[in-house]
Amino acid sequence: MSNWDLMMPGMGLTSIGLAGVVLAYAGIAETFIDGLHALSGLTMFVGLIFLAVGILDGGISTSNKAKATTLVVISIGLGFGVFGLTYNTSNYTITLAGILMGIAFPAIIIAYLAMKHPNIVKPIGSIVAMAGATGIIMWLAFGFAGPDPYIIPQQVEEVVIEETVDASKSVLPVGILAGSSVEGEPDYDPDTATVESGYVVEWTNADDQLHTVTSKADFGETFDSGLMNAGDTYTLDTSGLEIGTYEYFCTVHPWMTGMLVVDAAGGTAPSEIVVIPIEAQTVSEGQIYYDPEDIEISAGTSITWENQDAALHTVTSGTVDEGPDKLFDSGIMAADEKFEYTFAESGEYDYYCVLHPWMTGTVSVT
Repeated sequence: MSNWDLMMPGMGLTSIGLAGVVLAYAGIAETFIDGLHALSGLTMFVGLIFLAVGILDGGISTSNKAKATTLVVISIGLGFGVFGLTYNTSNYTITLAGILMGIAFPAIIIAYLAMKHPNIVKPIGSIVAMAGATGIIMWLAFGFAGPDPYIIPQQVEEVVIEETVDASKSVLPVGILAGSSVEGEPDYDPDTATVESGYVVEWTNADDQLHTVTSKADFGETFDSGLMNAGDTYTLDTSGLEIGTYEYFCTVHPWMTGMLVVDAAGGTAPSEIVVIPIEAQTVSEGQIYYDPEDIEISAGTSITWENQDAALHTVTSGTVDEGPDKLFDSGIMAADEKFEYTFAESGEYDYYCVLHPWMTGTVSVT
């Protein structure tokens, strides 16, 4: 019989961990970005270990509950296996998957025979072992000396694909720094890249880990590099982007964030400054929270918010009643920190401080 004292916590840990991993990597809950997605994955795998031990405690159970639980474990394992196989860029992934299946299938067959027909386990096991040994020997032998791949020589026409680069366009290099996968370390260099419309921005992964360059507001719809191996580059022609500010991040290490500012061609975009004054967090009559609280600018103008207060603040687009609209967000701004955003389209934009919701401001773009 299965040990339900082990299976029950196993199912609980597996469910909690699986929910955390799904929320983290689906981008639904950004509370998981600080490494908690890894903790969620560890919780899930610990739960799977408890489940497996509970199912096999006292032998292989034939109860319907144990069978159903086994199917759940297998489904989770296959789901993550397919996900890993799909997104893994290693050249050896298929080979490793084949080796695992080559080990798993004979093991399942021998385990079944040991339970149902123990008298034929030895001869079947011997056959499987000899077949495996023969396959390994042949594979190694043909690796050193094998026949020509074709009996009749094939005439292969060499096709040379030339990559053309528009030399007239200026290129701004941005580095993904070594060690940037560690939270808190410098990641993109420069952290805020400002270019004229029409420039080409080229990111180069100088780290030994996989990284991405993914637009954050729409989770990659504006631009997305996909997984970048060490030494890979990703180029983005800003001609197709509107004038404005684009925050981006690494989907593999979500704490890595950067900013791309696209200015109007032919010169630097106009800019304005809004100050967060001292004691801005204080609710009192006559207190100024953003200076100016209402500002009128023309399309293509950048606004830089400066936190001159000693308290933490944010500049978050949206309203207190409806919440953030994800157009722009400074994140937590400590004393003397700045946040810049370029307004590309006309309209009226409300913003506020999520830490002190009574602090509100408006940008009118004409």
